[in-house]
Amino acid sequence: MGEELRVGFRFYPTEEELLTFYLRIQLSGGNATIHSLIPILDVFSVEPTQLPNLAGERCRGDAEQWLFFVPRQEREARGGRPSRTTRSGYWKATGSPGPVFSPDNRVIGVKKTMVFYTGKAPTGRKTKWKMNEYKAVDETASESTNPKLRNEFSICRIYIKSGSSRAFDRRPTEAYGIERKVPSNRVETSSRVTISTSPETSHSGGNNVDLPVNATTINTQSISEMVDGLSLPFWEWEQMK
Repeated sequence: MGEELRVGFRFYPTEEELLTFYLRIQLSGGNATIHSLIPILDVFSVEPTQLPNLAGERCRGDAEQWLFFVPRQEREARGGRPSRTTRSGYWKATGSPGPVFSPDNRVIGVKKTMVFYTGKAPTGRKTKWKMNEYKAVDETASESTNPKLRNEFSICRIYIKSGSSRAFDRRPTEAYGIERKVPSNRVETSSRVTISTSPETSHSGGNNVDLPVNATTINTQSISEMVDGLSLPFWEWEQMK
């Protein structure tokens, strides 16, 4: 993993890859290769300006985004709210949690966007530091209209807001009214799924987040194929597909 990146290549995984490949591997125990790319860090205990120097070797020189696996805090595991306060400020959620879909319109996780404020709440000053926090759907749970999230680890993409919107910074529109691809049988089914999460991430104030989706099962075969390619650096593995 120490070799230089070839010209024209960069480590820039999509939301789907973050959830179905990297986060899945971490939830299964992780390994040194994955951690060299995306280290484990409680990003809420560190000042945002320190995060670029703590990022993995493929993001450390990146001026646009930095990735981290974030373990669930003990207070959150006991049913409390997570602490998002640093010495200089705090992270504040903006908007409602949004679903992350696979190319075939399956819900594979939930994304929450946060902004860093300096000072103390509620009079803090908004900065350009932003974070997208991703949590994966529990693929081991039985199929139902109430799929649960894996909360042991989340994966966070930290970045500085720029004048242009990047693909990972776009949020679902029209209250999650996301355009659906018509399946091969030309019959599109739709249902409303409630994903269990913490009260803090619920736009209705309860313990669930309602998401309109077509299906919620995870394609474990595709995940296995991605894991098989882990022996190669991600950018080389992408070339071989």
